[in-house]
Amino acid sequence: MSREKNRKNFSKYVSQNILGMIGFSCYVLADSYFISVAKGADGLTALNLVMPLYSIIFSIGEMIGVGSAIRYAIGKIKKDADADKYFWNALIWCIMLSMIFVLAGVFFSEDIMRILGADEHIIFVGNNYTKIFMCFAPMFMCNYVTNAFVRNDGAPEIAMSATLFSSLFNIVFDYILMFPMNLGMEGAALATALSPIIGMGICCIHFFSKKSSVRLVVCRPSVKRLVAGSQLGVSAFVGEMSSAVITLAFNFVILRLTGNVGVAAYGVIANIAIVTTAVFNGVAQGSQPLISKCFGKGDREGCLQLKKMGYITAFVLAGIMYCILFTFSKEFVAIFNSEGSEMMAVYADMGVKLYFTGIFFAGLNIVGSGVFSATQEAVKAAVVSVARGFVFILGFVFLLSYLFEMTGVWLAYAAAEGATCVLMFVMLISDRSKMRNK
Repeated sequence: MSREKNRKNFSKYVSQNILGMIGFSCYVLADSYFISVAKGADGLTALNLVMPLYSIIFSIGEMIGVGSAIRYAIGKIKKDADADKYFWNALIWCIMLSMIFVLAGVFFSEDIMRILGADEHIIFVGNNYTKIFMCFAPMFMCNYVTNAFVRNDGAPEIAMSATLFSSLFNIVFDYILMFPMNLGMEGAALATALSPIIGMGICCIHFFSKKSSVRLVVCRPSVKRLVAGSQLGVSAFVGEMSSAVITLAFNFVILRLTGNVGVAAYGVIANIAIVTTAVFNGVAQGSQPLISKCFGKGDREGCLQLKKMGYITAFVLAGIMYCILFTFSKEFVAIFNSEGSEMMAVYADMGVKLYFTGIFFAGLNIVGSGVFSATQEAVKAAVVSVARGFVFILGFVFLLSYLFEMTGVWLAYAAAEGATCVLMFVMLISDRSKMRNK
């Protein structure tokens, strides 16, 4: 593949994936905004406390979907007879595993909210919301599978459209169900729960078209294929799971330091972070099919070119986003502060300016982890993802909050991403040294 063609494909895939991922994240922002208007800080606190549940459901679906789609794409290039079985296998495992969340939502939603730190008042506000969205876990997880396979089958524009239109549906019906129909948080949960059905429906346009090479081969669920796919999706899994871990850790630390008002302030930060992370995921997921294709063909130069474009794009986008967030931090906070809480505004404004210094490192880490997955370096992808999503973030949030209280909490994200970035580039330099010695 020529260098010019690589650039054109990179621009096409990455731009469409960024748009799709931003659209996907916008429905979370819409949820937060409408809930803050309808229920104030209590609703925002309830939403933020249960946000880790979303991350866990999404992370499993993304791990199985993205990893299986990579195995499928590389298998097709290498003429692997079993490549077509990955699609059905991914769907059936997502359905089976999602039943755990359905049963937990039906029978244990209140207990789950208590474990996540909710008091009785917050449970009263958010219990039905939690119950409803957990019951739709199969839809969320299967949506990741269909979208990943469409993207890896050379139709990024359809994958983007599926994400954008499902998000638009969610935003519109958030408003309709919450306000004209007066369903409150239950309405927000229903809008969110139904949106992946729209996404999967749009993906089916590709599956039923002549351009599709994805075949639904019904076969017995295979643990071997599940593991093989999940190995390459582990960076996506840990990337999503890290959101759950970060939110849990921050919630518990902030509850100890400032109580519910601090958690509401962190809710603002967490919602903005969903958008910034979505942008970097768009770069990583957009470049992944192209890198995997070059890797499958043995095109080392093409792989290197695409990797460089991914890192540069992520860093430039981080600079643009941070300038916007720093300049308009008060305006972003005010959107979610419908009750005009002065204390929440102070906490959140400081948080935006300090927390998001970490996005420069986060962009490089997310793209780097995706590159490792795209080239079948599952162990390295897992090391980067686990370092940023678990080891460093947990260590820094407890250490820095102990030393500097809320200032330390806001700086923990940047410290963790920075440490991970150093680790990742040590691995990259080591790889180059080995290549030169060969």
